[in-house]
Amino acid sequence: MGVVRPEEITQASLASFGNAPDPRMRHVSQALVKHLHAFVSEVDPTPDEWMAGIEFLTRVGHMSQGARQEFILLSDVLGVSMLVDTMANPGGGNATESTVLGPFYVDNPPLAEQGADIAKGVEGVPMWIDVTVTDISGRPLAGAIVDIWEGGPDGLYDVQRNLAPGEYDLRGRFAADQDGRVTCWAKMPVSYPVPDDGPVGDLLAATGRHPWRPAHVHFRISAEGHPPLITHLFASGDQYLTSDAVFGVKPSLVLDLEDGQDRDIPGDRPIDGQWKIMEHTFVLADG
Repeated sequence: MGVVRPEEITQASLASFGNAPDPRMRHVSQALVKHLHAFVSEVDPTPDEWMAGIEFLTRVGHMSQGARQEFILLSDVLGVSMLVDTMANPGGGNATESTVLGPFYVDNPPLAEQGADIAKGVEGVPMWIDVTVTDISGRPLAGAIVDIWEGGPDGLYDVQRNLAPGEYDLRGRFAADQDGRVTCWAKMPVSYPVPDDGPVGDLLAATGRHPWRPAHVHFRISAEGHPPLITHLFASGDQYLTSDAVFGVKPSLVLDLEDGQDRDIPGDRPIDGQWKIMEHTFVLADG
């Protein structure tokens, strides 16, 4: 009995999880207590400041509804999403590097035909996507499933707009042909801000950070015998490549978009003006 010292509170909290039957749960719980108590000891918050932190996390939870996943966004802007991804996918060899999934992936959209137009009338500069999927020995992975999605020129993804159920734009799923190749029409990506009208946006503003992501296209690629690859391709020259709000840029994923004026237009599509080409080979690691 008597005055309880801070270190005694920490030790008692750690001990309370010491009998957790699952070793992994015991390790995670005690590590959380240890580092959270260390944070509190370093910051020395007032009771009002600690309550403000609790209220902030409560707002994050309330904002997380439907396509708006504010906790994923918080993880992203704190760099935790990229840290987890990089630790889980350390890279090495010639396999394509991964990056964050983001909150706007849609599982199992309908399969599209090769060369399809996933933009479906969305305004912007037309872009021909021509990608190939291989293993680390360069062998094409026929039948690989390739999900492609990107934001529109307004900075919004289809799931953020009021489309009818089952309707998509700037999003498609493809099966690679016998050469491991996938082609489609999309739009030249543009830089855009992450949703900043909620608590995460308030955090960015309070800390002097911008909410912008550089122009990119998302890819998720799976093939039998290989771990799935989740990655982006970024357009070179974007002003936010060195300050991505979610820390997702890796140099190997930045590429030049070729001007299409001197190329034959795939599918004899009528284009009056500028169009771009995004070409890349994705290399999947061994399983």
